[in-house]
Amino acid sequence: MFASPESCPALVLNADFRPLSYFPLSLWPWQEVVKAVFLDRVNIISEYDQVVRSPSFEMRLPSVISLKEFIPLARRPAFTRFNVFLRDRFSCQYCGEHQPAHDLTFDHVIPRSRGGRTTWDNVVTACQCCNLLKGNRLPSQADMFPVTRPYQPTTFELQENGRAFPPNYLHHSWRDFLYWDSELEPA
Repeated sequence: MFASPESCPALVLNADFRPLSYFPLSLWPWQEVVKAVFLDRVNIISEYDQVVRSPSFEMRLPSVISLKEFIPLARRPAFTRFNVFLRDRFSCQYCGEHQPAHDLTFDHVIPRSRGGRTTWDNVVTACQCCNLLKGNRLPSQADMFPVTRPYQPTTFELQENGRAFPPNYLHHSWRDFLYWDSELEPA
């Protein structure tokens, strides 16, 4: 059965054989992978059955690659809406309900109109219902307090939280590097 090269992304591992990121999963399209192989920037760990050809060359597409040079993770993650959701594990910090990302908002615990700032320490994930209910009030006025006090996470914490949300599709060659569903051998 013929698979399109577009359906053959490669899992990208750092030089320590850990994914560069879990959420979103560090995947490169086949064109980037082939380029990195030719530039000798990566090691091929596993391959698909899919082959790409040119007039003078053919190669099986890599399914897992590792970088030859280690890339250290940033110590402080970027302050983005998505990273706030990831820190809070995609759960409303007022009612505790897990929500899909498109149904979430973020809420200023101390509203901006009351001097609150848009920082890690003042922003939490909220469902639309709770955000509307809390409105422009302080937590004590609304009697709504975050389940977890907002804080600036580390990049490691976000990576660990991301591991809890595997993508819908995992190629079998990726599983040994992701630890989502692999059974551990007893010691």
